[in-house]
Amino acid sequence: MPGQPTPSPALSLSPLVWFTAILPLVTMHLSWLLASWEGYIHWCLPYWADCTSISKTGRNGLAYFVFKGGMIATATQLVALWILNRHWLRSLGAEPSRLMPVLGAIASVALLIYTLSLGHAGDTFRLLRRFGVVAYLGLSFILLALTAHHLLDTRLRSSGEKMLAYSAALLAIALFSLVLDAWLGKAYDRIEDAFEWWLILLLNIQLFWLARLWKRSGLAISIKPGTE
Repeated sequence: MPGQPTPSPALSLSPLVWFTAILPLVTMHLSWLLASWEGYIHWCLPYWADCTSISKTGRNGLAYFVFKGGMIATATQLVALWILNRHWLRSLGAEPSRLMPVLGAIASVALLIYTLSLGHAGDTFRLLRRFGVVAYLGLSFILLALTAHHLLDTRLRSSGEKMLAYSAALLAIALFSLVLDAWLGKAYDRIEDAFEWWLILLLNIQLFWLARLWKRSGLAISIKPGTE
């Protein structure tokens, strides 16, 4: 009708997940390239033995600023992602716990702690880095597994089953790395960093999966103009 405000087109929210999945991977690999180019680490393939850890790529030079900027932005986006993820699950008919966004916020803080303590020497900063990375990875894994579990109660049940199977495989790889660590002893140091790179990559693949599901289900926001 004339004079009535026109609602704005719906804005898809799936790009938020795409960007949150892509940003840390781009940050890690760009930092690796910069650190190698500037001579802070030797040229090698990070997904293979005898290379370097993710942390070492962002400790010096230009990579220091790239790594911090990218990871701080990622941590910020993750807060919004897990808040919206709970609303998305509820829109599908699931009943996710209110603790999901809280766990997401804790995971984001853990990533911030890890990122901000990187490049600083001392036992305290080393402990903070260890806590940060373990808490971030552990909570991210739990949140993605919980998301898959809740999808079992929705029309996306098939996707939930596949995501749960993927999470189980990822957990098996992580446990296998611990077994290798205990079995090989110091020899495990040669492949420890490669496992780290692979686990981060595989974990982030689940975010790409989640982005596809958000898009498939049509998760979006629209702005409705107010009336006087």
